Amino acid sequence: MLIGWPELSARCERAGIPLRGGFHPVAEDGVPADGARGAGTLVLLGNAGPSMWRAFSAARAAAPGLALDDWTAAVVSALAAGLGAAALFPFTGPPYWPFQRWAQRAEPVYPSPLGILIHPRFGLWHGYRAALVFAERLSLPPRDDAPSPCASCADRPCLTACPVSAFSPGAYDVAACVRHLDVDPGAACMTGGCQSRRACPVGQEHVYLDEQRRFHMRAFRRAMPPAAG
Repeated sequence: MLIGWPELSARCERAGIPLRGGFHPVAEDGVPADGARGAGTLVLLGNAGPSMWRAFSAARAAAPGLALDDWTAAVVSALAAGLGAAALFPFTGPPYWPFQRWAQRAEPVYPSPLGILIHPRFGLWHGYRAALVFAERLSLPPRDDAPSPCASCADRPCLTACPVSAFSPGAYDVAACVRHLDVDPGAACMTGGCQSRRACPVGQEHVYLDEQRRFHMRAFRRAMPPAAG
């Protein structure tokens, strides 16, 4: 018997990594087949607001130093084994799977002026941590095709809130951003999160917790090369 969407969603919630959306892949989606069984359904798991962070924080309290990627891999691999699905992650590779493209197939998310996918409800405060691939075609809920909030946003505060003007339409000055973070690690961006991201009026009730924002900013800075100049 195929698992229904409500039960699948409930299992993901209990595991601490919410179900985000799904679709029935076609060849152009680049979803790997589960051996000879094929790929009938792909569902995305991730975070929306602080819910996943609370589950990860509880696990890290019991195992100090636990990495987010390691926790995600363990939780989702266990889910996949129990559901008879294959698990895929955006942080392993090569190959690196096209999670951003899959996200746009699974739910109404759109490129924002910052380059981050924006959701009509969650704004910029969401992300994708894993995918489950089922050989079977699961019954999916109707897709919500709400339009991009950016289309009706005239002021674009996200483009003017950066203290070093790192963002402009279609461009991101990574070097300027990194230099700013390095000048004063205790600056508002490092302690409170990207000011341009926080300036977006959409999804303010889903803004990440303070600790969560600091965690992601530190991870971002570690991933960037040393600032030049």
